[in-house]
Amino acid sequence: MDAVMPYVLALVPTIGVGALFYVVIKNLLEGDRRERLAQARWEAEHRDTPAPPPARTASGGDEGSLAAPSAKSPENDTRSS
Repeated sequence: MDAVMPYVLALVPTIGVGALFYVVIKNLLEGDRRERLAQARWEAEHRDTPAPPPARTASGGDEGSLAAPSAKSPENDTRSS
């Protein structure tokens, strides 16, 4: 038994770190799974609700009427021809 004990004591830190790694990764994956389920549930609840009407400004105009040009418009193309 005295001959085996140094080897056992040498393996204890490795086994401990391995067990700690397992617990951390397991909890990380379970948390990610729960978060994905909650996100899917939230999206399913909010998918069927209608969008609110656009807000009116004090002048009575639509704020959305002055939309910025899209990124794909030719005016925004900065590539050289």
